[in-house]
Amino acid sequence: MSPKFEAGINIAIKIPKSKYDKTVAFYRDILKLEVEEKPIDNPTVSRTHEVKFGNNIIWLDCVDNYTHSETWLQLTVPDVEEATNYLEQNGVETCDEIEEIPQNMHWIQDPAGTVFNLQKR
Repeated sequence: MSPKFEAGINIAIKIPKSKYDKTVAFYRDILKLEVEEKPIDNPTVSRTHEVKFGNNIIWLDCVDNYTHSETWLQLTVPDVEEATNYLEQNGVETCDEIEEIPQNMHWIQDPAGTVFNLQKR
């Protein structure tokens, strides 16, 4: 079993609350990218802005309990369960406790701690 992993279009940057407004202004006012605040109902993300970034979307997520920013990436696969089994056989465990996520998706991390959202293509 060897699932085909592909990069998704979504990139999330988790930003401490103290740096959030300046970061949004950077993307909107300095880089002049298309930035739009979106409603969110999440226990760990208090605000989010969508940034059009070429063919990708950057989600600027305000997180009240972070001290530094993190970048999270999206991976897509044809079959999430098959991919999850493959990853577990290769020593990569899911870490769904880091943020609320639908049941048909999983969070994983690379050895350096980069977070990936694993979901169906």
